[in-house]
Amino acid sequence: MSEDPGVVAAAAGDDRIGAAAASIEGALGGSVKRVPGHPAELTYEVPAAALLEVARTLRDAPGLKFEMCVDVCGVDYLEFGRAEWKTEQASSSGFSRGVARGAPPAEGPGAGRRFAVVHHLLSVTLNQRVRLKVYCPDDEQPMIDSVTGVWASADWFERETFDLFGILFKGHPDLRRLLTDYGFIGHPFRKDFPLSGNVEVRYDPEKGRVIYQPVTIDPRIGVPRVIRHDNRYDPALTNAKPNA
Repeated sequence: MSEDPGVVAAAAGDDRIGAAAASIEGALGGSVKRVPGHPAELTYEVPAAALLEVARTLRDAPGLKFEMCVDVCGVDYLEFGRAEWKTEQASSSGFSRGVARGAPPAEGPGAGRRFAVVHHLLSVTLNQRVRLKVYCPDDEQPMIDSVTGVWASADWFERETFDLFGILFKGHPDLRRLLTDYGFIGHPFRKDFPLSGNVEVRYDPEKGRVIYQPVTIDPRIGVPRVIRHDNRYDPALTNAKPNA
């Protein structure tokens, strides 16, 4: 009786992930901490002070060879675990996707845990992927080292992260905004950035040029507050067989 190809492929994938994890942890030791997540993915938390050393090791070690940085992105954990919606009208329950049901309210991410930078790395040689998460030690002025000296492809990714989250990259050769305008105020992917923005632009016929002015749109946030029962998720029907 032949084995199921899907089961064989899954087992082979697990073996590759396990081998990659053993290689990474063997080369880096206590410099990284594996983050629980999907079993088919590898994510490690790296202290900000050790980022460059870890990055060089991942790139140069014979058993690792992560030659490519395919993405760098920011994360803002403000209000994470407490409430998905923060308004005067909505409760912290209901449609909140970031809140653990039945758990006591969290105290927030804590000092030095609001902003994180996530690096997605690829080893073309060994066909492996790994994700590095680095928390910015300072919440008021988030900053970590730039990895452009290790992977040149991180250049514009870091500029995008700076533009949208306001995270600084020490040692970046040309850190400036990439997606927003030169006169843009604030960083639009931060959780405390107003949905309507801070300023707007318009053409002033008297001055004959485009000008900035305070935003004139009144913010109106539509927050769902009604929880409707859905029979599809009734516990009594969880094990019911579908109709033939």
